[in-house]
Amino acid sequence: MTSKLTGTVALVTGASSGIGAATARRLAEQGASVALVARRKDRLEALAAEIEQTGGTAAVLAADITDRLQAEGAVQQVVDRFGRLDTLVNNAGLMLLGPVVGADAEEWDRMIAINVKGLLYTTRVALPHLLKAAEQDPRQVADIVNIGSYAGRVASKGFGVYNVAKFGVHAFTESLRQEVTQRHVRVGVLEPGAVESELGTHNKPEVRGELIDPYFEGTEVLAAEDIADGVAYMVTRPRHAAVGELWIMPTEQA
Repeated sequence: MTSKLTGTVALVTGASSGIGAATARRLAEQGASVALVARRKDRLEALAAEIEQTGGTAAVLAADITDRLQAEGAVQQVVDRFGRLDTLVNNAGLMLLGPVVGADAEEWDRMIAINVKGLLYTTRVALPHLLKAAEQDPRQVADIVNIGSYAGRVASKGFGVYNVAKFGVHAFTESLRQEVTQRHVRVGVLEPGAVESELGTHNKPEVRGELIDPYFEGTEVLAAEDIADGVAYMVTRPRHAAVGELWIMPTEQA
């Protein structure tokens, strides 16, 4: 049976774990051929094998998207293999929290590089291919979904530079949406809160204890699959229905 994304090609960054892996699975279930982009090739290969065992199509592209040339090369490999690109999910992210005074500036650089530079690099090189896919068939539409965060709208103690990065993702998405929306490319940002994933596992134990764990207390923490469902909802909507911004928030435990 034909699924909603049959015949389309989706590229997912940060696909080696968490939200990225769950999103790749969900898009493959909907019929898309999925290009998996991340640095950890062994994990990508395991995910690709899983997708193909269930009848899907997946391509492994080990690349560091914070390197402009690697990001550009990964997108070009997708187009060379499949002949098109219909969906870009900018998911790769890193959350390192802590006070401004005494912070590790190298950690800031890593976080900004992954959350902002990587998104900019992949979007810049993917956009012409997305426009082409949308314009070749007037019945089709292409999609960009940027995975942001609740921190892209609400500032919190200790979230300083992470707030900067995710506020930037939100603003960039809105700006790009206005630039291309009349050209049949839908651009949206998905901003979740309190997700259990590898995103924040790189924080020091004291940071987790002070800033992250208390936020999870009293809430029904979201799973990566919840966010994947949100992405699928955004890209399988009818052609003329766009979701510019989608919040997925956990509910309080009874």
